[in-house]
Amino acid sequence: MSEWATRIKVLVISAVFASIANAITSYKADPANMVTPLESVPGLLTMIAMIIVGCFLQEVLEKTFKFHLPTILYISTISVIASIPGVSPIADFVVTEFNKVGLLPLCTPILAYAGISIGKDMETFKKQGFAIICVALCTFFGTYIGSAVIAQLVLKLTGVI
Repeated sequence: MSEWATRIKVLVISAVFASIANAITSYKADPANMVTPLESVPGLLTMIAMIIVGCFLQEVLEKTFKFHLPTILYISTISVIASIPGVSPIADFVVTEFNKVGLLPLCTPILAYAGISIGKDMETFKKQGFAIICVALCTFFGTYIGSAVIAQLVLKLTGVI
């Protein structure tokens, strides 16, 4: 199977999982305003199209100019430009459809793939030993404490608490 066929297959599978996770998340947040998997399809297909265009653009520019920039740079630039009212003719559509898709449900398939990837490379993980566990725990702890401190400061400054 070609690389592009594999990419598109992964994107479609991710969109299916994300649409189901999005329905569950939106139902838990507000059952009366649940976003069904079919309602999130236009937004997810638009995201897939932007990802494909970004990947294609990155490949073409990398082959043409022989320098490498992260693919996410191309994808996010395309997405931002497509969502600017007055600049993009599809801006209203993009904003409306993207609002139907939550961020957390998009992370669900990504985290699943990360877990599968770690499981696949368990021997490499074992070779890193106890140090990787310490680094992971420090990272989790630091991120949690940092987030809590920032939240506390923002809530104090805005007068919420």
